[in-house]
Amino acid sequence: MNTAQNRFERQSQLVPMDRLAEVSATVIGVGAIGRQVALQLASIGTPRIQLIDFDSVDLSNTTTQGYRKHEIGWAKPFATSQAISEIDSTIEVSRVEDRFRPRQEIGNAVFCCVDSITARTAIWRSVKSHAGFWADGRMLGEVLRVLAVTDRDAEAHYASTLFAASEAQQGTCTSRSTVYAASIAAGIMVHQFTRWLRDIPSDADTSVNLLSGEWVVHDDA
Repeated sequence: MNTAQNRFERQSQLVPMDRLAEVSATVIGVGAIGRQVALQLASIGTPRIQLIDFDSVDLSNTTTQGYRKHEIGWAKPFATSQAISEIDSTIEVSRVEDRFRPRQEIGNAVFCCVDSITARTAIWRSVKSHAGFWADGRMLGEVLRVLAVTDRDAEAHYASTLFAASEAQQGTCTSRSTVYAASIAAGIMVHQFTRWLRDIPSDADTSVNLLSGEWVVHDDA
């Protein structure tokens, strides 16, 4: 049986390693979507990953977020950093076991995986002028939405998706959640990231309804 000498061999036509080498990725919120994003970023070889979350692993997270039983009680950034090191010990992982604060340094690619519109809005206002790539993953049950910002048109569109907390549906984005839906949302976010690395225009707004089988890419204009 042939074994690839380079673990990145099979993705070499899809993920430009020279561009990826310049990336420092920040994942804000390491829950359902965020943990999957972090692990996928590690798998494709992102050299520097920052994890920001104030929460700890509980029993329900072993079902909906992919955490393991022995990680219950651990801080989510710590648990995820350990999983990343098992994928690739050369990745530089930094952890912030706290809420995102505007004073925090961030990477040039930011993945927003928080579960409230208020938090999204505050984070966006703080980092939008610093991030070359921004992705926001939203999920309610089996309905997913991924927004990506890589240019001014997409920036204007993204701003239009932020609304007052009073207009949001009751409950958090992950109050009805499955690990398979989170994994799909994360995959779309990382796909948009690799499009950016390849200088391919990102889809500004992608909606997926798994139950009805609908996949819609919205115009960013």
